[in-house]
Amino acid sequence: MGWPLFGETPGFLKPHRSNSLGSFLQEHCSRYGKVFKSHLFGAPTIVSCDFELNMFILQNEGKLFPVDYPKVMHNILGKFSVLLVTGHLHKKLRSTIISFVSASKSESNFLHCVEMLALSRINSWDLNCKQVVFYKEAKRFSINVMLKHLLNINPDEPLAYKILENFENYIKGFVSLPLNIPGTAYSNAVQARIRLSSIIKDIIMERRKGNVGFVEGRDLLNVILSKQNLCDEEMVSIVLDLLFGGYETTAKLLSLIVYFLGGASNALERLKEEHQVIRKSKMERELLNLEDYKQMEFTQDVINEAMRCGNVVKFLHRKASQDVKFKEFVIPAGWKVLPVLSAGHLDHTLFENPLEFNPFRWKDNSTSKKVAPFGGGPRLCPAADLAKVEIAFFLHHLVLNYRWKIKADDHPLAFPYVEFTEGLLLDLEPTDTTFGYQHP
Repeated sequence: MGWPLFGETPGFLKPHRSNSLGSFLQEHCSRYGKVFKSHLFGAPTIVSCDFELNMFILQNEGKLFPVDYPKVMHNILGKFSVLLVTGHLHKKLRSTIISFVSASKSESNFLHCVEMLALSRINSWDLNCKQVVFYKEAKRFSINVMLKHLLNINPDEPLAYKILENFENYIKGFVSLPLNIPGTAYSNAVQARIRLSSIIKDIIMERRKGNVGFVEGRDLLNVILSKQNLCDEEMVSIVLDLLFGGYETTAKLLSLIVYFLGGASNALERLKEEHQVIRKSKMERELLNLEDYKQMEFTQDVINEAMRCGNVVKFLHRKASQDVKFKEFVIPAGWKVLPVLSAGHLDHTLFENPLEFNPFRWKDNSTSKKVAPFGGGPRLCPAADLAKVEIAFFLHHLVLNYRWKIKADDHPLAFPYVEFTEGLLLDLEPTDTTFGYQHP
């Protein structure tokens, strides 16, 4: 169970490659099996690296295993975050997000916005330098999409820079000690959340006055303002939750794809071929549409395989509400439960050569039943489809116009959240044939 108070938390959170279990889980699984007890995050804990048990936990969220995130996340996310709330409130907030996402992913305004922002980002690269810190570029692209689609804020507006600056501090607090002392990561995150909430509340007030609107279509804020059952704090939390998920998760996944493709020439060539066919079928300067996206079948395989190998979300926080028996295990009531999603993704009994990035394995329809990169059950990530559209459209122009090599010995590390310590520095080289078009 480890040391008093700290337990085994430092070992559990020790940085390691995100496409591996890490030494802590490898050693514990070797000694105790895929399900074992420990003391993590200040509580006695059951750790599950068993895919079947993990799916059981996710499917019974709210009944047997309610969410149980550490206090540090409660204070930063706020009491109305969809990640933390339960019961009727969770259903209400989640349904609002799902209805918006469902309408957005096939809306031409959203699709065109995503493509133009992708082109704008790619065309901003200085090819005289021929090097790009890609993780930084991916974050800029994803936050620009979210700001435009959620709040109708353009990338070059001063407010966009202000939100991005605060968001960086906001995110850093999630893996910090809950010490509310000025200057600490935790304190900076709490203050950043207060400032972000104030910014969004000001935008809400302007919308209600009729001074600001969304001419081209309905952005998220207009949608939630039309809901009569949401208070202002709930609206703020929905916006911040989607900004957080759309910014961090999408940027990490896009960076992971570029990283893995850099060492998988066969997959990269197949991806290029798919996008060449799509581009050749279109008129010059014609934007991508929903039908084009539906043709990106291998692109979806690449995205799914990068989620399996890269493990943007390594584990989830749950708690047993009562004694639960599963096979030969009894999980005691009140104990913290950590389903480790990455363990199933890297399990050699479920996948052949699980550490290998191989999108071709997704030709087997059963593969999708062995992964849970977006969680599962009633808390399955509601905005996953938006992230896939953004990534697919960005990849379309990237693979058609550039070749790349990873400059430094930089690999994705779990801290436990995935990071590229060197920023994923790429050497870029334009392809011989340009299939995309340049943003005016």
